[in-house]
Amino acid sequence: MYRIKLTKKDTLGDLRPGESGIVTQLRVQGALQKRLTEMGLTPGARVLVRRTAPLGDPLQLRVRGYELALRRADAKRITVVRDKGWCNGE
Repeated sequence: MYRIKLTKKDTLGDLRPGESGIVTQLRVQGALQKRLTEMGLTPGARVLVRRTAPLGDPLQLRVRGYELALRRADAKRITVVRDKGWCNGE
């Protein structure tokens, strides 16, 4: 087992392309919570922000080995801890 260096808590929407984090909390309810959970965004999941669209919305993410697009407004409701030990998304 290896240790991951964790730093400041942020939201997924605060991360820039190339940055990663570990999901700690989903601050959503109902259908959105179900949809995000089904897409693999659960507490403990590692997420890498791959890129953003030209106007900044949506975000392209790598979660559990697949690519996902998510609106920035939804990403702002997902609390993450920045993960400095996971740089390439693998």
